[in-house]
Amino acid sequence: MTGWQRARIIPVSGIGSEREAEQRATSALLAVLGIVRPFSQAILSPLGASRAGRAVVETFIEPTFKDDAGKAVRPDGLIQVAYGKKPPFVALVEVKTGRAKLGADQINAYWDVARREGFDAVITISNEIAPSFGVHPTAGLKVRSNSKVSVHHLSWTRVLSLAVTEKTHRGIDDPEQDWILGELIRYLEHDASGALGFDDMGGNWVEGRDGARNGTLNSNSDAVIDIALRWDQLLSFISLRLGADIGEDVIEVLSRAEQNDPKLRPRLFAESLCSDGTLSGTLRVPNTIGDIRIAVDLKARQNIVSVDVIAPADKGARGRITWLIRQLSDAPGALVVEAYPKGGQNGIAGALEAIVGDPSILLRDDKKDPHRFRVIARSELGQGRRTGKSPGFVQSVINAIESFYGDVLQDMTAYQPKAPKLKSVVPVETEPDLPSVPLVSAVPPPDMNQRA
Repeated sequence: MTGWQRARIIPVSGIGSEREAEQRATSALLAVLGIVRPFSQAILSPLGASRAGRAVVETFIEPTFKDDAGKAVRPDGLIQVAYGKKPPFVALVEVKTGRAKLGADQINAYWDVARREGFDAVITISNEIAPSFGVHPTAGLKVRSNSKVSVHHLSWTRVLSLAVTEKTHRGIDDPEQDWILGELIRYLEHDASGALGFDDMGGNWVEGRDGARNGTLNSNSDAVIDIALRWDQLLSFISLRLGADIGEDVIEVLSRAEQNDPKLRPRLFAESLCSDGTLSGTLRVPNTIGDIRIAVDLKARQNIVSVDVIAPADKGARGRITWLIRQLSDAPGALVVEAYPKGGQNGIAGALEAIVGDPSILLRDDKKDPHRFRVIARSELGQGRRTGKSPGFVQSVINAIESFYGDVLQDMTAYQPKAPKLKSVVPVETEPDLPSVPLVSAVPPPDMNQRA
């Protein structure tokens, strides 16, 4: 039986067109949502559906409705989640696979149907990655923040990461449901499914890359804006991918201003790209010693990944450096470590392999103790918009972050000072023992009423 193709519940063989890939992916996903409740909870509960484990999930493909003009409107799917006596949650579903883009006119038409029918939401799924949670990647939608019918977007990367998290890290109790979810994961990971990861910096990449090196970019140009948006999407993709690998939610760290104004972040990326040829971002992984900082320098052609670490406050300068060396005992010797005094911006740097041999490299002439360390890994930045014979830009950034997490960050732990000790223990004084006295029975007093 060597070389034979195993029968699959969701086969990838025979997909002959983009439309067929879209239909098969839609049917497979919706069917599994209706069967594997932990998976449907992870996907649908954040969108407004019931969180109850016993809620009933029903899914349908290509339901037909009429618009106001009587024309047939046929979304790719419909999901209904019912529990108890509450009205069910109902959402229309629009799906794209491959490099197909969602269209505002189509989504708006489905939104009109959902509003007229009293449904709760329209859910779109494609390989487009929203720049931040709650922001749709398609411009020109009718929906407003106070609309009764909401529009939600899921990338295929998000769907796959949630499936992997439920199966691999949280576990599915029912063995048949576990197997079915595994079949969906296997299908979505296959190239023929059309569920692609982020792998392309777009047609403006070469112009933007070369312009950053030459200092000829304009922050308002289409090329710069496109690259800034794609960089934002790449950071989101890396967060999802790393989160799926470790079974935890990895988030991008945004300022309050960026959270309040989704358009601000790409604008800041564009300005940074034009001013100094760099793009940057910060990722937060739960329970790690610090945030992952990533910067790509298009002029120097380098990925720069780093983490800031607070030094132990109850140790001297050498003790703080030795503590860090122990934290990095298995890390690559090519790492660079920078030491900064409290409030200082100018640090002392050295290669890890040199510091291991001579910790005094990080000691300052002014005798100030290091307050924080910065651990830095540098690697070659890919140049191509896509990965070919050698890693392109996207893959080189992914490799840099995943290597830094695996080789450095996951083994580091924050310093825990020892509990304070009592200066001395004062013995508790006790009363001296008294001599024992034998008990004497009491003699009752004479009865005053008794006659002599």
